[in-house]
Amino acid sequence: MSGPGTRPAQGAGGARNLDYLVAHLTDHLAAGPLGELGVRIEIRGEAILLTGTVPSAQCRDDVLRSARAELLGHPVHCDLVVADNAAPDHAEEVE
Repeated sequence: MSGPGTRPAQGAGGARNLDYLVAHLTDHLAAGPLGELGVRIEIRGEAILLTGTVPSAQCRDDVLRSARAELLGHPVHCDLVVADNAAPDHAEEVE
C-alpha cells in the first residue's frame, strides 16, 4: 500500500515516474523565473545528468537547486557550463 512520501517500486513504474519528474522539471525551468532553455536533462539509470550552457554561476546554482528539489531521492550530476560573457579585451582584426 502506498502512502504519502513512499517511493514506487523500481521497475517500469519507477522509470515512468522518473520520466514524469524530468518532464515536470524541464517545464519548470523553461516557464519559471529562470526561463532556462539551454539545459538538457538526461536520465542515466536512476541518476540525472544536467548538461548545457547557462548565462551565470548564479543561474547554474539555481538550476541545480531546482533539480535536486524536484528529483528528490535521485542523484543529480551537474555538467553545466557558464557562458563567457565578458567584453573582449582586444579589437578584432578584419582583413
